[in-house]
Amino acid sequence: MPTPPSSRRVLAIWCARLSIDRWRLAHGLAEGEGADAAPLALISETAHGPRITAANAAGLAAGAQAGMMLADARTLCPQLAVAPADPAGDLAFIEALAVWAQRWGPWSAIDRPDGVIVDVTGVAHLFGGEAHLLADAQAIFARRRLSVRLAIAPTAGAAWALAHHGPPRALLHPEDDPAQRLAELPIAALRLDDDTITLLRRLGLKRLGDLHGIHRDALVRRFRNRRSAAANPLIRMDQLLGRVPEPMLPVLAIEAPLVQRRLMEPIRHRELLERVVADLAADMVRLLEAKSLGARRLELGMWKVDGEVVGRRLEVAAPTRDAAHIAGLFGRKLEDVDAGFGIELVRLRASWTEPLALAQRDFEAAAENHGTSLAACIDRLTVRLGADAVRRPVPRASHLPERAQTWEEPLGPEKTAQTEFEFHARPLKLLDRPEPIGVIYQTPDGLPRTFRWRDASHEVVRVEGPERIAPEWWRERSTTRLRDYYRIEDQEGRRYWVYRNGLAGDGRGGMPEWFLQGMWG
Repeated sequence: MPTPPSSRRVLAIWCARLSIDRWRLAHGLAEGEGADAAPLALISETAHGPRITAANAAGLAAGAQAGMMLADARTLCPQLAVAPADPAGDLAFIEALAVWAQRWGPWSAIDRPDGVIVDVTGVAHLFGGEAHLLADAQAIFARRRLSVRLAIAPTAGAAWALAHHGPPRALLHPEDDPAQRLAELPIAALRLDDDTITLLRRLGLKRLGDLHGIHRDALVRRFRNRRSAAANPLIRMDQLLGRVPEPMLPVLAIEAPLVQRRLMEPIRHRELLERVVADLAADMVRLLEAKSLGARRLELGMWKVDGEVVGRRLEVAAPTRDAAHIAGLFGRKLEDVDAGFGIELVRLRASWTEPLALAQRDFEAAAENHGTSLAACIDRLTVRLGADAVRRPVPRASHLPERAQTWEEPLGPEKTAQTEFEFHARPLKLLDRPEPIGVIYQTPDGLPRTFRWRDASHEVVRVEGPERIAPEWWRERSTTRLRDYYRIEDQEGRRYWVYRNGLAGDGRGGMPEWFLQGMWG
């Protein structure tokens, strides 16, 4: 049974200066030391120019603010230094932090973009109480020189509100009244979007306590069309007070299978390296078999004596646990490896795995048929020709011929929604792009009689059509013209697929144009 909201305890961790802290730690600086003592801003490129995403304490004091254009900030602080922001690195850090934070609770969730939520229900006694748990977390982050704000409350919404707008280390006891305790927090503590916060402030609702003095029906009428929680203060208030549940997506730690060999003597010859890779492949297969997994992507790392690391990556068409197949594929990728003074450590990691059930196999039949499967053939072609050279065409739901096909990985899952889309007769060969032709016809809307293509004239003896294809209005401009396709045959028996682009007097251009797009035979 789910834990009642009144007995749940949630820890909110807010990395208040995540981007700046990561930049400072990457440069080995203490807070307010060296380059961090001067005004600094992290910027990201936008369509209108560089925009500030974060600033250090000196930059904030000089007037730089997150969301400000760099040009505007430079007018306030000409000496402002800049560095590129790293949002992908920030997200990776939060993901790793969410897993590491499970030292305080059984599960955690990411609170984008700079926070983590941890369920600490029933675990506070292990730390000597919730106050000691907060002190432990505060001390650990301080040792790592990270600026964080912490809070524990009965709900994730209340913990978030206290972490962002309360004291640096806040604790809302189970016996406290959340509505009364949080009444003085600003309206932004409800995790609403900027437009909703601006609207509430214009209505004179600036604190959470202001919402308690308004009849609920009035707020329901005002926000009844807003289904998103971030745009509806009623939903956010109910979540904060525990009246409605707030689903959280827990973070699951997945360890990639990894095997390695630390060699007693560095090796320099390829034959020895291939033998080590074969041993690692056998170890990897045993590890994958124990977990009922198959490898789709494998990464091989080789550490040289001089400290250089050489890496090779391999992707297979289907999940595999065939050690000989894996070793054979990697063997072709080792041809250009320069061992230098020798390789002393080799590591194999399966960074992408998929479920692969155990199966009883006939060992003699497997030995006879080894390497003859379609997946094995595709893997060998991919290693020889490159990943982008081996693809399969699949139909796509589009009336336009040039969009009716796309390319996917060779053994990817079939998409039934695409294959159910039926077309009229299509030629076996389509040109890379339609080529313009000159056509003689009786009337602007009539059948073609003669056409000229690639400096040669062709007399039309048979015509089938037209097949009219309207523009895809959801992705094209309103001025795009419709097409009338014809299957035609010239005096020598060659058959072509041509179309007229537009109609005379359709108001979307001049006279219609003719193009040749494909041919039969």
